[in-house]
Amino acid sequence: MVKTIAVLDESELQDGQMKEVDFDSGKVLLSRLGDRIQATSAWCTHYGAPLSKGVLVADGRVVCPWHGACFNVCTGDIEDAPALAAIHSFKTHVADGKIHVSAHPENTLKDNMRRYPGLLNEDTSFKKGLIIVGGGAGAFFAVDSLREYGYKLPITILSKEPHAPIDRTKLSKALITDPTGITLRTPADLKIKYGTTLRLGVEVTSIDPKKKTVTIDNADTLTYEKLILAPGGIPRRLPIEGADLENVFTLRGVEDAKKIDAAAQEGKRAVVIGSSFISMELVVAFGKRKLASIDVIGMEEFPFEAVLGKEVGGGQKKYHESQGIKFHMQTKVEKIVPKEDNPKLAGGVVVNGTTIPADFVIMGVGVRPATDFLKGSGIEIEQDGSVRVDEYLRVRTGADTENIYAIGDIATYPAPAGVEKRIEHWDVAGNHGRAAGKHICGKTVPFGTVPIFWSAQGGQLRYCGSSSKIDDVIVQGDPSQNKFIAFHVENGSVVAVSSMQNDPIVTKSSQLLKVGLMPTPEELRAGKDVMSIDISTKDALKNVTS
Repeated sequence: MVKTIAVLDESELQDGQMKEVDFDSGKVLLSRLGDRIQATSAWCTHYGAPLSKGVLVADGRVVCPWHGACFNVCTGDIEDAPALAAIHSFKTHVADGKIHVSAHPENTLKDNMRRYPGLLNEDTSFKKGLIIVGGGAGAFFAVDSLREYGYKLPITILSKEPHAPIDRTKLSKALITDPTGITLRTPADLKIKYGTTLRLGVEVTSIDPKKKTVTIDNADTLTYEKLILAPGGIPRRLPIEGADLENVFTLRGVEDAKKIDAAAQEGKRAVVIGSSFISMELVVAFGKRKLASIDVIGMEEFPFEAVLGKEVGGGQKKYHESQGIKFHMQTKVEKIVPKEDNPKLAGGVVVNGTTIPADFVIMGVGVRPATDFLKGSGIEIEQDGSVRVDEYLRVRTGADTENIYAIGDIATYPAPAGVEKRIEHWDVAGNHGRAAGKHICGKTVPFGTVPIFWSAQGGQLRYCGSSSKIDDVIVQGDPSQNKFIAFHVENGSVVAVSSMQNDPIVTKSSQLLKVGLMPTPEELRAGKDVMSIDISTKDALKNVTS
């Protein structure tokens, strides 16, 4: 039963403000945009963060303080991943100087904050619909977006993995080995709530854009109306001796996590090749397991240097060294040598003529786009293995480019300032999927979401934006204490921001980058505070062209 409750004096909610207020035994989020007062669920549907601690933008977006999920406060609809479902939107009115909210009390509880897209009752199973190649985050968020914006035809996901789409970020952060604990939606949910068929353990071996067909395992052929290519990436292995030994692991899926979990037991010695995010997240996970030793080998001077710069990377190196991690930086691996008593297993990694003993080895040296199946299709594959797409994520070359989209790890897409990028972020894949789904449904809005990612490094490291080559980094705080803000500068402008223990600075910065109000490096050095910049009212944005 719907209840109407007075929740707050109108005078206590100013233009551009948000407040979390009590409603029966639950909570609602109030947002004021000019003379309009909106009420929604109070928590993010990703990890349950309180949206009142996030950022409100004058165009009606509220951005989660933790991971950048974004909702429309007027409708509750998802604007950006990694939101896993829309939030509830409630009616409001003002009477006798008080804000009244009308809602079903159950929908104001934290465990009932999700709102699923509605489905048509008509039978469309006989019609040709949409096929998604790949069963990761991009696929799930594409499905969610398609249904949210009214796509009426059948959707089929073709996945090589034996399970439904998962939160892949948790594999490296926590070495999760049971996919049911990190599944975004079960096959039953996808079928019943999203009208989507999930075919697991199948490999797409070719596509024919002229005939609009997809071939599975060189045998079964399916037809499509629209096609989304979201196969993800394949972990790289260094072309060195010993790279294929049985206990040399890469990490991409649940089966990889199971192998690493079995090897990373108390008293064992780990050698990690690569010092960027996947590698260092595993290092943190290993640190909780009482391993005998953890050695990290990196080509740069500091971990994370290419993305975060020397000062932040140097601070992180000091922190991890304080946790017992040993670094071998500015060096290359010569070879991996087998154990004397078992030539199938790695026993050490040779760098600079010295052998570092190992009971297992992690090779975290990046991924390549999984586009081998596109050879011969007429879709041009770039030198790095990616596929170039336009601002709507449609492939740019080959036959039938109007009906084929490429997203996630395989997509080189146009970013601001005319730069083309390929970004291997879980969140970017999700937002690519949402953007492709929106465009297929007739919403012709170019992709313009600012990339956001996060990493467990003894604390939550958050990052927004992207850079090709960092010229300078303005650091506030102490990275070695896992408490800092860093503004990453390229060609005289701030293009990215990272932080630890300073929420919601990255969320706010992502929106400043989006609307073009990020301060200059000179303003930041002079003490300008990004949190003081108002983007929550129309007056604040009226002179901005984004």
